[in-house]
Amino acid sequence: MENTQPVFDKKYFVPTEGTHRNKNIIWIKFPNDFTLVKMLKSVTKAHWSNTQKSWYVADTPFNRDLFGLDRKMVGKEVLLKIHPCNLVAFQKYHNHLILKGFSQNTMRVYALEFAQLLYILKSFPVEELSKEKLQSYFLYCHKDLNLSENQIHSRMNAVKFYFEKVLHQDKIFFDIPRPKKPMLLPKALNTSEIKKLFEVTQNPKHKLILQLCYGMGLRVSEIVKLKIEHIDSKTMKVLISRGKGKKDRYVNLPLTILADLRIYYRAYLPKIFLFEGQAGGPYSIRSAQSVFKTAMNKAGIKKTVGIHSLRHSYATHLLEFGTDISLIQKLMGHNDIKTTLNYTHVTDRTVSSVSSPLDRL
Repeated sequence: MENTQPVFDKKYFVPTEGTHRNKNIIWIKFPNDFTLVKMLKSVTKAHWSNTQKSWYVADTPFNRDLFGLDRKMVGKEVLLKIHPCNLVAFQKYHNHLILKGFSQNTMRVYALEFAQLLYILKSFPVEELSKEKLQSYFLYCHKDLNLSENQIHSRMNAVKFYFEKVLHQDKIFFDIPRPKKPMLLPKALNTSEIKKLFEVTQNPKHKLILQLCYGMGLRVSEIVKLKIEHIDSKTMKVLISRGKGKKDRYVNLPLTILADLRIYYRAYLPKIFLFEGQAGGPYSIRSAQSVFKTAMNKAGIKKTVGIHSLRHSYATHLLEFGTDISLIQKLMGHNDIKTTLNYTHVTDRTVSSVSSPLDRL
């Protein structure tokens, strides 16, 4: 997930990285005001230090987002395990990821996966690895570490990035076989379950979050970053700004939601984002996920799915209604039609119409 706009305005809350009792923390300086203290404690777990006469919070990605600090790609504990002879290589790798403009989450995953290789190498320079040694390493990941197919693909992509993008070597990974990924179908809810979710959700804000996630096929990261200015009720279009892959796209605003949307706006008066947290700024992803989980429990739906299943349900139901697959691809923001075609395995009206021979006995 990419960093979002900070919840706490730096005009009032000034964050500083530090340590306290041998732990990495963030010191928070702000005027001595009970309202500000209450605001801070309502959003995150804050502590008071008598010795420093200051509030502080744990140094976590969540808190870094709250106060507008860049997330750490890796911590000191990771760097300490890398032999000095490979630290320069790791720094070059780090810098190249930044220059490529990847999201914070992608950079962190790549850096940690590359670091796993450097741990194993110890004092052996990573740039001197041969194709044979690299293949032996991935065999080790498979046989000894028992990594899943997806984990091995992730590690191979991270190492591939170093040799091909940082060192500009030939595409050596064409010679290294990759494990076949399992074909996992998207998990969707049926229309009856979707209706139940909405019926049991009484809070207008929470209900609208669920309705728009489903009604426009949004990722949870997109619903929390949705701005008021991006909603055009005249054209019934909504701009999804900088979605996955930093791409913009337009989706259709459901006509049935318009009245509820206007009632919600007058009741909550959001300023920038359609859904805002208690202290302003965007509603947190964690809170949106919690809204979905609570609704699932109240509705008595036992399926093991997350809020992303609303997006899957949107695409699945569009297919069931006969929508052209290329239009669904555009609305979902998929680069490759193959991604959208996965939904044809979930809902195939032709196949579902075939009766089992057991029913004909």
